[in-house]
Amino acid sequence: MNSLELKALAGFLGFFVAMVVLLFIPAWTLDYWQAWVFLPVLFLPALAITVYLMKKDPQLLARRVHAGPTAEKETSQKIIQFITSIGYTAMLVVPALDHRFHWSRVSFYGVVAGDVLVVVAFLIIFFVYRENTFASATIETYPDQKVVSTGLYAMVRHPMYTGGLLLFIGMSLSLGSWWGLLAYLLMIPALIWRIHDEERLLTKNLPDYGEYKNKVRYRLIPFVW
Repeated sequence: MNSLELKALAGFLGFFVAMVVLLFIPAWTLDYWQAWVFLPVLFLPALAITVYLMKKDPQLLARRVHAGPTAEKETSQKIIQFITSIGYTAMLVVPALDHRFHWSRVSFYGVVAGDVLVVVAFLIIFFVYRENTFASATIETYPDQKVVSTGLYAMVRHPMYTGGLLLFIGMSLSLGSWWGLLAYLLMIPALIWRIHDEERLLTKNLPDYGEYKNKVRYRLIPFVW
């Protein structure tokens, strides 16, 4: 196992531990069946994708490992990533507090629907990775990068973020909380800001991206935006 794979697995393990802490300490109980189901539903697909990248596309894995506010070059993106980090944390803590204090209740079928959305989100992310080896965690371009217009990219220009939206909705439902969706809504402006910044950079630095924008009209959701 090389250093990149060790770094990826160490980051994966650290992320898992952080999520366990952020879920069960605010909930102040281990009697939280929604969280116990959610964790493998989230981490098994994430682990499978990580192993896939190790074997099939280590360059993309390297681009995904280097992530977060400090990895971004633009000040605006550092701010966006910081906001996103806070929002993601809130999407774990708020449902946990909701469970503890019984602010809201999602039915069993609603929780199952949330788990299904999480799995669908990871399927979308997997298809994005398989189609686009330049799907970096940071906003940048590479010397040999080309416009990808096949697969999900033929439907929307940012299918990775589409998967992220489904993931965040699914998280709140699968954790049994309606209030968790509030944290999700607070992240939407940061996501829109990031997309606009990314498109500005890609239009400037990536040949044919302007033509691609004219061809694929929708950024995030088909027939909506």
